[in-house]
This record gives sequence, C-alpha cells and structure tokens, in this order.
Amino acid sequence: MAKDLNKVMIIGRLGKDPEMRFTPNGSPVTNFTVAAGRQWKDPNGESREETEWFSVVVWNKLAEICNQYLTKGSRVYIEGRLQTRSWDDQQSGEKKYRTEVVASDMIILDSRAESGPPRSGARPQRDASANEYNRGGGYSEPDIGDDDIPF
Repeated sequence: MAKDLNKVMIIGRLGKDPEMRFTPNGSPVTNFTVAAGRQWKDPNGESREETEWFSVVVWNKLAEICNQYLTKGSRVYIEGRLQTRSWDDQQSGEKKYRTEVVASDMIILDSRAESGPPRSGARPQRDASANEYNRGGGYSEPDIGDDDIPF
C-alpha cells in the first residue's frame, strides 16, 4: 500500500516579526509569514518574478526559539506540513478557511552579523492560569568559529 506524504520546504524571508502567544494549557505557539520568490522566463524570453506568502505556525520549544531569534527580514528554511483549518466567521456567519505551514524544523540562514542579537522583550507574559513550560535548560547556540567549519 502506498504511503501519503504531506511535506513542505520553504526558503524565504519573514514579512514581519513573529507573534507568540500561549494556549490555555500553557503551550507556546508562534505565527509569522514567509515570502518566497520565484523567477522564470515567459514565452517571449522576458524575466518574470513572483512572490508567494506562506503563513507559518510553530509550536512548543521551537515556537519559543523562533520568537526569540527571528525578526522581520530574517532568511529562514522552514520544513513542515500543510494544514487547512476552518471556522465560522462571527460577523458574517460564513465558513472561512486558512491553509498554514505547521513547522517541524527551522534553520536560520542569516549570518550572526546579519541577524543581530536575540530580540529583547520577545517573550510575552504568560497568563496566570497557564502552566509553566519546560523549566529545564533553554536553547543556546553553539560557539562555532570559521576554523570549526569543515569546508
């Protein structure tokens, strides 16, 4: 029997700073958009360009990392799956749909000099009812110099 596959890989730049919030049970979730461009030649041989915008949702520890280290303009690799959710619009009563990339992996493609230091104040306050998430050690970037890179 054949297996199904739902996998998305995007390289692009953030359209604005990530926004993080917490679910009622304390799980962090971060949302942002990524712009990915493509170029091609039309039948007349003229160069054409188009930008596609993707809505990205990130959960748990990766959500906290994205919120802390990504900013508007950051170049990133995002890997995940597509998910479409639906809801009824409270004003019009119409059914609305939104397709998002639910990210499972993220790689920052900017150099440290381009991306700058982590965003200060990037962590919103949790609701008093929210549980504390992952009190253990946090994420820290390894200190890798040019001499450590094998190529």
